[in-house]
Amino acid sequence: MKTVKTKHFDYGNKEIEYLRKVDKTLGKAIEKMERVERTVIPDLFAALIYAIIGQLISAKAVDTIWNRMQEQFGKISPENMSKLSADEIQKCGITMKKAVCIKNIAETVNNGEFNLNELCNLSDEEVIKRLSTLKGIGKWTAEMLLINSMERLDVVSFDDIAIRRGICKLYGLESVTKEEFKKYKERYSPYGSVASIYLWKLSFE
Repeated sequence: MKTVKTKHFDYGNKEIEYLRKVDKTLGKAIEKMERVERTVIPDLFAALIYAIIGQLISAKAVDTIWNRMQEQFGKISPENMSKLSADEIQKCGITMKKAVCIKNIAETVNNGEFNLNELCNLSDEEVIKRLSTLKGIGKWTAEMLLINSMERLDVVSFDDIAIRRGICKLYGLESVTKEEFKKYKERYSPYGSVASIYLWKLSFE
């Protein structure tokens, strides 16, 4: 039973045409793949838990654990999750470290120490900085929340292995340095998130 509502990342012809204009190689890939849908979770807390689960594991494993968690616990809310023990959370198939992280964050949000809704009024960099104050949350996890929940338009994550793999496949590279990555990111701006959606798709083809 899926309890968390989802939607598709909102983008259209304006973003696609811009990316095709500034990068012919990406433009050809976009034309070939046509529209790629990216599922997002509007609820910030649920999306954050999903991102934590996704740290350093495959997308398939994430979905299995995520579905199991919804079936066992129902609503993925701060109130519900804070009532659970780390052991109960861990039994869904994640590491104890992640289980403790989820438990602690649920308690922190539930008791009002951290207001997720305040993130909506912050810049991307400020969101990353604020989220990084939570134990177990680093830049990658914050960037995933920016794309997969907040639908911020200009996020391309160097720390995402699949994004880097997508860039290598697209441009025929063996690897990509931070400096090279920065150039691509600047080229895609202000629609880096839409480029990321296509790079993710490309990396798994």
